[in-house]
Amino acid sequence: MSGYDEERIAELLRLLKPAPEAWVRAAQELPLALRGLDDLVERARADDRFRRTLIADLESALAAEGYEPDPTVVELLRRRLPPDD
Repeated sequence: MSGYDEERIAELLRLLKPAPEAWVRAAQELPLALRGLDDLVERARADDRFRRTLIADLESALAAEGYEPDPTVVELLRRRLPPDD
């Protein structure tokens, strides 16, 4: 680390503008959303019919489960889903 001590770092951090409210809210909601996605992936692994439904129309399946089919969430989930063999 450079020659900055904790007090200098704190001074520099105080100079920054606060994060936008939407960023703060997203950061607070992200862990809950990821846990929900983990649950969906586990369900897809255990239930062939549910997995096929997700793979066939992921956006509609997410909406039916109460999730906002945000493109980032859709892509993340698509990468984590087990393949439909």
